[in-house]
Amino acid sequence: MPIPLPALRRRRRNKAPASPESSSQRYLAGDLCELLEGYLRPEEVKQVYDAYLFSAEAHEGQKRRSGEPYIYHPVEVARILGEMRLDAHTITAAILHDVVEDTGTHLEQIREHFGADVAELVDGVSKIDKITFTSREEAQAENFRKMLMAMANDIRVIIIKLADRTHNMRTIGHMPRSKQRAIGRETLEIYAPIANRLGIHQWSQELQDLSFAVLYPLRYRSLREAVRGRQGNRKAVVDKIQVAIVAALKSDDLSATVSGREKNVYSTYKKMKAKHLSFQEVHDVLGFRIVVPRRDMCYRALGVVHGLYKPIPGKFKDYIAIPKANGYQSLHTVVFGPFGQPLEIQIRTEEMHQVSDVGVAAHWRYKTGDGAAHRRRHAHELARKWLVDLLDTQRDSGDSREFLEHLRIDLFPDEVYVFTPKGEIKKLPRGATALDFAYSVHTDVGNRCVGALVNHKPVALKTRLRNGDHVQVQTSVHSAPHPGWLGYVVTGKARAMIRNVLKGQRRRESVRLGRRLLKKATASIDFKKATSAEKNVLLRRLKLKEWDDLLADIGMGNRMSLVVARQLAAVRVGEDHADPSDSAQPPLIIRGTEGMLVTLSRCCRPIPGDPILGFLTPGKGIVVHTNDCPNVAEYRKRPETWIDVNWEPGIKGIFPASIRIEARNQRGVLASLAAIIAEAEANIDNVSMTESDSQFSTMLFTMEVRNRRHLATILRQLRAQEPVVRINRVKG
Repeated sequence: MPIPLPALRRRRRNKAPASPESSSQRYLAGDLCELLEGYLRPEEVKQVYDAYLFSAEAHEGQKRRSGEPYIYHPVEVARILGEMRLDAHTITAAILHDVVEDTGTHLEQIREHFGADVAELVDGVSKIDKITFTSREEAQAENFRKMLMAMANDIRVIIIKLADRTHNMRTIGHMPRSKQRAIGRETLEIYAPIANRLGIHQWSQELQDLSFAVLYPLRYRSLREAVRGRQGNRKAVVDKIQVAIVAALKSDDLSATVSGREKNVYSTYKKMKAKHLSFQEVHDVLGFRIVVPRRDMCYRALGVVHGLYKPIPGKFKDYIAIPKANGYQSLHTVVFGPFGQPLEIQIRTEEMHQVSDVGVAAHWRYKTGDGAAHRRRHAHELARKWLVDLLDTQRDSGDSREFLEHLRIDLFPDEVYVFTPKGEIKKLPRGATALDFAYSVHTDVGNRCVGALVNHKPVALKTRLRNGDHVQVQTSVHSAPHPGWLGYVVTGKARAMIRNVLKGQRRRESVRLGRRLLKKATASIDFKKATSAEKNVLLRRLKLKEWDDLLADIGMGNRMSLVVARQLAAVRVGEDHADPSDSAQPPLIIRGTEGMLVTLSRCCRPIPGDPILGFLTPGKGIVVHTNDCPNVAEYRKRPETWIDVNWEPGIKGIFPASIRIEARNQRGVLASLAAIIAEAEANIDNVSMTESDSQFSTMLFTMEVRNRRHLATILRQLRAQEPVVRINRVKG
C-alpha cells in the first residue's frame, strides 16, 4: 500500500530503513512532494499526492521489468516535469497517465476525482491498444495521428508524453535487445525531433544520446570517452577564453553570465558522419553561451565578441529578429578562436535562455510575469499552429507510410526564411522550392501555380530558395498538379496536397476505364445490364461501399473485369436462394475461363488433382496456387483477392513438379534415380545435387508429370530404393 505523506516526510528526515518496495515508493513520492512544495500551493501539492495514492492503489501488484513496483514509473515522470516547474494539473496527469491503459480504472473515475482538465490530459496520453491494425507502420501512424490531435487541443499532452519517453529511455536496459533497438529508433526519429521542434532542447539532446547509446553502444561509449578526454584537455583553453570574453564585456559596461559548453555526443557523431570527419577533425565541438539582462544588450555583446575575435563570414544567424517556429530566440555567431579553431557563440537574454531549455513548456510554468507570460504564450501559439497545419496536411492522407514520411519531413526543418510580396516572412525547410512556397501560401495557390518570380526574376518552379529571397507566385485557373512535381517538392504539405489531387485524377480515369472494361466483359458472356439490387449484393460480398470503388479497382487492374462479370451473373442466378451476406463465389473451371489470363504459380507448382485457389494479380490475371502454399497465407485473409477454381475433369497435359530426395552417398545413385523417373514416363527438366556431409546428399528434381496420381506413383517407386532416406514434394 502507498505510504502516507506525513510518514514519507518523517522517513526522509530520519532516513529510516524500509523494505525495498516501500523504500522505493518512499524515496520517489517524498522527493516529488519536496520538489513541488518549492513552487506549488499546499492544496495543489495535496492534489498531486492524492493522485499518487490513487495511482499506487490502481497499480498495486504490478511490476516493471526491472522488478520495481510499477508506481515507480509514473512518479518519476511527474518528477521530471516537476523539475521543469510545470503546473499541478500536468503533474497530476503524469502520475495517472497509465491507469486507464494498464488497470481497470475508467476515465470517468479520473474526471470525478481530479476534474475534466486532468481527465482530458490522461486521455490524450493514453495509448491506442484496442484497435486492430494491419501493419506495424499503420499502428505507429495512427498512434502519432492521435497524439498530434491531442497536442493541438492541449500542448501539455506531448510534454507528458516526452517525459514518459525520457524515463522509459533512462530505464530501457531491462527490455529485450530487439525492443530496445525498436524503441530507440522510434525515439531518435520521432520523439527527439518533436522535443526539438517544440524547443525543449534539454530533453531533445538527452533523448538523442540515450537512443544513440541503444542503437550503437560501442560507438557511443568510445565517442563519449573521447569527448570527456577532450574536456579535460581543453579545460585551461576554455577558462582562458571565458575570462577574455568576460573582461571584454565588462570593459563595455555589460553585465553578463558566460559559460562554456560542448556539443552532446549524438550531435558530434552526426557531424562526423555527415562530413566524413574523424573526431580529431571536429573543431567546433566547443562553444560559449552569453546571457545578458536585456534584448538590446544582445546586439551590444555581439559587437564586443566580434571585436575580440574575427567572425567567420556567413556564419551569423539572428534568431531574435526572426525567431524559429518553436519560439527559440538567440544570436548565433562563429568566430576564430585564439588558437585558430572556430568557436560557436550564442547570445541571449535570461528569458530566451529559459525558453531555449524548455520551449513551449515555459508557457505552463508556475507563476510567470506578465511580459514573460505574453511571450511564452506566443511560443505556445507558434507550436500549436505547426500542429494544426500538420494535421490539416495529413487529414486526407490515407496511407500510413505517407503520413510518417510527412511527419518526419516536418520534424527536421533546417529552415530558410523568404519574403512574400507584402513583406511577410515565410519559414520553409532548407532545399524548399518556389512550388513549396506556393503551397505554404495556400493549397489553391499551389495547385494553380504555373511559375514564380524570385527577386523579381522569372524562375522555374523547382528553383531552390535561399535566405532573404523575395518570392511571388504566378497562377492560372487552367493549371493542375503534375506527377513530376513530386520529384522536387520537399515540404510535407506540398507533397500531400499534390498526391491528393493526383489520386483524385487517377480515380476518375480508373472509374471510366473500369466501366468500359466491365461493359465489354458482360457483353462477352451475354449478360444484360445489372440491376441496382444485384450491384448492392455484389458490393456487400466484396465488402465495398460504392459501385465506383469496384469500377476503379477494375480500371487499375486490381480486379479482372471478366471475373466481376461472372460474379454478377452468379448473383442473378442465385438471387432467389443465395444469402446476400454470403461471400462465397462459384468455382471457375480453369479451362473454361475464356478471355482471362491464367498462370500456374512457380512457387508451389500446382498439378491436376491438387486443391487450388486463384488469386487476382494485376498484370498476371488469375495466378493459381495450391491451397497449402505458404506464400499465399497472407492473401487468404483478404477474400476479395481470391476466387475458388478447380481443374477441368479429364484435363490432359504435362505439368512441372519438384521433389527433394535425401539419399546415402553411393556410386551411381543419381543415375539410378533418374532412370526410375524416366521409366515412369516423366521428363526431367532440371536436377541439382548438394552434399550434406560425407554420408548423405540432397537432390532436387524438377520433372514433368500428368497429374497428382502420376506423381504419387513416381514417389512410391523412388521411396522403395535402398539409398533413399527421405523424399518429399517441394512447395513454396
